[in-house]
Amino acid sequence: MSIKTPAIILLAGALSACQQVEQTEPVTASLGEGWQLVWQDEFNGSQIDSQKWQHEVNCRGGGNDEKQCYTARAENSFVEQGLLHLVAIKEQYTGPKFNRDEVNSDAERSLTQTQPFTSARLRSKGLGDWRYGRFEIRAKLPAGQGAWPAIWMLPTDWEYGRWASSGEIDIMEAVNLKVPTDDKTAPVGTLESRVHGTLHYGGPAPSNVYSGTAYTFAGDQNPADTFHVYALEWQQDEMRWYVDDIHFATFKSEQWYSVSEQADGTLVENSGFAPFDKRFHMLLNFAVGGNWPANVNEKGVDESGFPKQMLVDYVRVFECSVNPQTGKGCATYQDSAKQIIGKRL
Repeated sequence: MSIKTPAIILLAGALSACQQVEQTEPVTASLGEGWQLVWQDEFNGSQIDSQKWQHEVNCRGGGNDEKQCYTARAENSFVEQGLLHLVAIKEQYTGPKFNRDEVNSDAERSLTQTQPFTSARLRSKGLGDWRYGRFEIRAKLPAGQGAWPAIWMLPTDWEYGRWASSGEIDIMEAVNLKVPTDDKTAPVGTLESRVHGTLHYGGPAPSNVYSGTAYTFAGDQNPADTFHVYALEWQQDEMRWYVDDIHFATFKSEQWYSVSEQADGTLVENSGFAPFDKRFHMLLNFAVGGNWPANVNEKGVDESGFPKQMLVDYVRVFECSVNPQTGKGCATYQDSAKQIIGKRL
């Protein structure tokens, strides 16, 4: 069941998406001092809040050969009993190949594609956009070969150019949960329980790179069995990932970079803290198949057990009131956190 603490706050500060939320008691960040709540969705209503989320509607496979069409149908996403449900259904479905804001011509808008699954992908673009902060999401994840739930962020304005020049922030991704793991460090027979935190950066594909690490749940715990809190703290010169308040990874700005493509095709490196110094929005989605899950663990997609769902209890965004312009001064560090080493082409 959903466990939530409501709040009364006036959304303000450097973070955008400002509106008043009327509830009864203050919500505080799980870790650190100085975090101020500036945006939230507790999913306590009877429907998905259109003032906070948009549906993406397309069948293009996410650029990763995924096997779902994303729809805005109630069968694939709805709010009930204080939870957001993102539901993947096994069904042949034909829909628009591209999301409407991805195309520029009637010919592209008329393109369709058929996929063997449907699911949902929600985004806060234009409704919740942030530069720096703490992002907390409490969720229960789907299991099975080919199941790929994700909580992540994309640039709102793409000021440094196309993917991945402008960056991508993956707060949490998991693939093939509860399938026998291919982690060579795990005992034989261990079921997959890893969740991943990752940054994508560098230049425009194929000049892009990514770096990240996994958090493995202890013992017989599995993120497909119960709810857990996934969090990212983002400040000007650093990213930190947390699971249930365990700080498991840090990525410092000297380890990332951004290269933009010029009109003549040359690549020029951007200065400062690029690309992670512009505003980003959040995405919640449940993909099926794709290049990553289909090529690890038991390979492919296990079509049994559908429909399956990803459940989200709440999304909360906090601003560091100590220094909103840089996000510095509210961090909680733990010695167990891994220092992620970046890559460069």
